[in-house]
Amino acid sequence: MNPHLNRSRRQLLASGLAAAVAVPVFSLQARAQGRPVLKAGDQKGGLRALLEAAGGLEGLGYDIQWSEFPAAAPLAEALNAAAVDSGPIGDAPLIFALAAGTRVKAIGANRSDSYGTAVLVRPDSPLKTAADLKGKSIATNRGSIGHYVTLKAITAAGLKPEEVNIRFLAPADAKLALTQGSVDAWATWEPYTALAEVSRHARVLVSGRGLLPGLSYLAATDAAIAAKRPVLQDFLQRVVKAQLWSYRNVDAYSAALARIIGIPPEAAKLQFERRQQKWVPIDAQVIADQQGTADFYRQVGLIRQPLDVKGTFDTGFGVTG
Repeated sequence: MNPHLNRSRRQLLASGLAAAVAVPVFSLQARAQGRPVLKAGDQKGGLRALLEAAGGLEGLGYDIQWSEFPAAAPLAEALNAAAVDSGPIGDAPLIFALAAGTRVKAIGANRSDSYGTAVLVRPDSPLKTAADLKGKSIATNRGSIGHYVTLKAITAAGLKPEEVNIRFLAPADAKLALTQGSVDAWATWEPYTALAEVSRHARVLVSGRGLLPGLSYLAATDAAIAAKRPVLQDFLQRVVKAQLWSYRNVDAYSAALARIIGIPPEAAKLQFERRQQKWVPIDAQVIADQQGTADFYRQVGLIRQPLDVKGTFDTGFGVTG
């Protein structure tokens, strides 16, 4: 086992779980009546905002206890600790979590345009291409899709991972480090990319378009799958329907998203429209693309052992639009 993984897991468990904002939406009476409770992890601008905007939480036969995390890595640690049952996670963070021994499976998959997963620089930065990152400092979350796009961008430019200085910082700290000039670049994802662009704090140096498969997942713990399968199936289907609603109501959803997560409406609409997310079946192509991510992580030394991803999917959850 990679010692860096063990150390990072301890750090993230200590900081990520403590930083999570748990927002119970169930009553003591409901609990007493024995209604199931889904402990749902989320990220900023994620599933809760989507479901609330679309009215997708009406008529639930179970209660939801939400916990919000600043990035996928602490969410993965919460899954590992059974603090949450499920949560949205990108393809690269899922590989990192599985390699660290987290007992989770992907139960739903979606594809999106990867432009907003990007390496950002200050507007006045002299850097023009990924090759210019040689010897430069890049802030991102360890094991995140920002980490992934950094490594893909520099290797595609002919650089080795050791030829850049990656500093592992949470999104808020990374943004501050970039704007204050203590790092040269920041590798991040939506809605942070759109927010940085709209506020003119940064510009895209390298986007993930053409570098990443654009996959992300709804993941659930093995224990939750065994005990709460009907609840997870219902929750996933509500997310799928809410996503379809959002693209039929772009302006309404963008306005609601901006209000819910506290970002300018133009940033909410920009990140939403260009992502073009679509929930898809977990098919052979999804599994092959995920295997490619795992193989790349091993190639660059982030995981030490080969990882066969087929066993990390549960294909028994239907996705219907």
